[in-house]
Amino acid sequence: MNKEREKVLENTIERCRERHIIIPTYKQMRNPELIPEKIKEKLSGLGLWDLNTLNLFRITWKNEPKEFGGGFGEVNFIELPHELTGVKARIIMLIGKYFPTGAHKVGATFGPLVEKLITGRFDPTRQKALWPSTGNYCRGGAYDSYLLGCNSIAVLPELMSQERFDWLHKVGAEVFATPGCESNVKEIYDKVKVLEAERGDEIVTLNQFSEIGNSLWHYAVTGPAMQEVFDKIKTGDSRLSALFLTQGSAGTLGSGDYLREVFPAIKICAGEALQCPTMLLNGYGGHRIEGIGDKHIPWIFNIKNLDMIAAIDDDPNINIMRLFNEPEGKNFLKTEAGIDPALVENLHLLGISSIANLMGTIKMAKYYEMNEKDIIFTVATDSMEMYKTRITEEQNKQGEYSSGQAAIDFYACLQNLKIDHMTELDYYSKRRIHNLKYFTWIEQQGKTVEELNAQWYDDNYWKQSWEKADEWDEKIMEFNERTGVIKEYL
Repeated sequence: MNKEREKVLENTIERCRERHIIIPTYKQMRNPELIPEKIKEKLSGLGLWDLNTLNLFRITWKNEPKEFGGGFGEVNFIELPHELTGVKARIIMLIGKYFPTGAHKVGATFGPLVEKLITGRFDPTRQKALWPSTGNYCRGGAYDSYLLGCNSIAVLPELMSQERFDWLHKVGAEVFATPGCESNVKEIYDKVKVLEAERGDEIVTLNQFSEIGNSLWHYAVTGPAMQEVFDKIKTGDSRLSALFLTQGSAGTLGSGDYLREVFPAIKICAGEALQCPTMLLNGYGGHRIEGIGDKHIPWIFNIKNLDMIAAIDDDPNINIMRLFNEPEGKNFLKTEAGIDPALVENLHLLGISSIANLMGTIKMAKYYEMNEKDIIFTVATDSMEMYKTRITEEQNKQGEYSSGQAAIDFYACLQNLKIDHMTELDYYSKRRIHNLKYFTWIEQQGKTVEELNAQWYDDNYWKQSWEKADEWDEKIMEFNERTGVIKEYL
């Protein structure tokens, strides 16, 4: 490490010492039983969303599902039964609501920021972390930044839900709203370039679409969580058959690279909005499935590990949102559809993009004609907590929700999902999608053709990326030793 980076690292260590900051390892986020008991005792008196540095240890799928004082347990998930989905395959959804901020993006942002903090490439005493995002990523980034003693800047589209903007202001982030909606990613990048030019090295940009720490976190934490759930629920003839995830930043799809190593026969499908079919048709457009981003292919997306792409129509998606959350919808599900009332009361755990993930798993189950032996995984990135204004907007536009509309949405939008707008990928279909990276990342964002080709041709490129989790754990432990704060809890 050169002298300049060592000086920055010393500043960071002093900041963490002053603010009593301990950084968790990937192993601890995967297995919270490794967290020191004294830290667990302190957490018993903290709220899940509290702006307390010890909540870094709650960046895990295994938080006790309560808002205050929770400990750790098993992975949070729900199984969505045949009566709801209309398919025989078992659909398992990991639940993101019980992360701090109510979304798993605190994990996706942990990797990129911590990697730079512990290697002297980010100085929290004078620099700000810039989080370009379509929503939850900048929320997770602002939260992690605050806990790690860093100031932050959030850049996100102006048409994202009001709850996101309110929360960002609450944690003291600088907030810039860019033109457009979920699919206007380029406008975010353009604003980032302006800020970088204006402020120079005052800011460090942590782009979720290009920071390998995003997908590395999911490879190291989310993938093993899925395997753990499968081992818990499987029967003698069960098979982990498929994974469906909307593309978004492609971070969560890093879990698919882990699962492929353990379950080589798995089918992996990436979804996008039908109204902006970038992978499917090299297309464009705007849509309402908040949280997935599009019009480009993320740099950190290992396209070679993909088997299928599917487009999700945003109109049925919004209709299902109302079915799951409006009183008449929930009443229909309980009394007419025969869905377990306890499950119906938990459907608020699925935010808008989570409903898109559910729709994608149903389409996959139908496409591959899966049966009771097949288990499909997906995630509920966040819950309806961040989208309550969207329900009000639909009520204002469409009127009150009725039991008749609930019946239409249940049968037509959910159980009658078709296998349209789906494509299985051969070698050259994958190559076509991979090549789309060129136009964003080489022409606009300064990446090199050599690395683009290495992603495709070098068998070790992705393997070496995933192996960094162990390397970062060693550096995190060294960093904690240097601050000395960890000694209080051993």
